Amino acid sequence: MKVKRKIIEIDDELCDGCGECVPSCAEGAIELVDGKARVVADKYCDGLGACMGECPNNALRIIEREAEDFDEEAVEAYLKEKESKIEQAEPAISKGCPSARVQTFIPPATDRGQAPSDSQLSHWPIQINLIQASAPFLKGADLLVAADCGPAAFAGFQDLLKGKVVMIGCPKFDDAPAYIDKFTQIFKTAGIKSITSLIMEVPCCSGLPAILKRALDASGKKIPMEQIVISTRGAILDRRKVA
Repeated sequence: MKVKRKIIEIDDELCDGCGECVPSCAEGAIELVDGKARVVADKYCDGLGACMGECPNNALRIIEREAEDFDEEAVEAYLKEKESKIEQAEPAISKGCPSARVQTFIPPATDRGQAPSDSQLSHWPIQINLIQASAPFLKGADLLVAADCGPAAFAGFQDLLKGKVVMIGCPKFDDAPAYIDKFTQIFKTAGIKSITSLIMEVPCCSGLPAILKRALDASGKKIPMEQIVISTRGAILDRRKVA
């Protein structure tokens, strides 16, 4: 039933698809569709505006219009359905995709007398979507979570990677709520020692630290976190500890 009520409206012209608003909506009402934030369904939006403060472009606002009434039961069912799809997808990915086969690498310098390699990669896979929370290389790891454009731009990436377990993904085009669920599970179970977040200066990368913070809050864990922002030319613009 439609009623006149407050609801979120997103300005397409102002929205650059950064995704920061997505993890801020506890009801899962906002998703990225074709590179823009969208309200999935009116009944999932409570109209309180918790997502508004996260938008760097002020693309979100509260308006009053005819809309489906907010349905708390529908939200709960929707979130459970999304969680179920994630749980079902992880084993399917692991079995069906060769790129998801878990591997841990011996340092090349000590591997059968081979010459040392510049690569500091210690494991496979590296894509966030392909790594299961139970992956053995996550146990007690210092975690490096990088936006996937970062390694291409940052010449010092291999130095940063040394001694760390890397997870790479795109906060703009990937599923932010699924990321939050996955990192929450990792933080709860893997005994992560530290987190380093590497993002680009472009707005679409800014959702990644927000995702990690939401997952930390949900996990109830206190893990030291450092945020590094680099330019499109690979220069470090900002490096700081995150409370």
